[in-house]
Amino acid sequence: MNAQSEPVSIAQIEAAINFWRERCPADAQNPSLCAPARALADVYGLMIYSGKTSVARAALSREQAEALAGAE
Repeated sequence: MNAQSEPVSIAQIEAAINFWRERCPADAQNPSLCAPARALADVYGLMIYSGKTSVARAALSREQAEALAGAE
């Protein structure tokens, strides 16, 4: 199985969000998530809403895949 076909767990998505939150923390002047964390938060929220514990890596958008790869 190649890396592109391996599923990504919700725990991996959450860890990547936390990586980006630590790398680019929000503050009083900029209280929102940075772009990579925000991209991953979209898929994370959908996974929670639909009760999924994993998602196909190929189903991620380019921005989401790049954010995930940058946190691994």
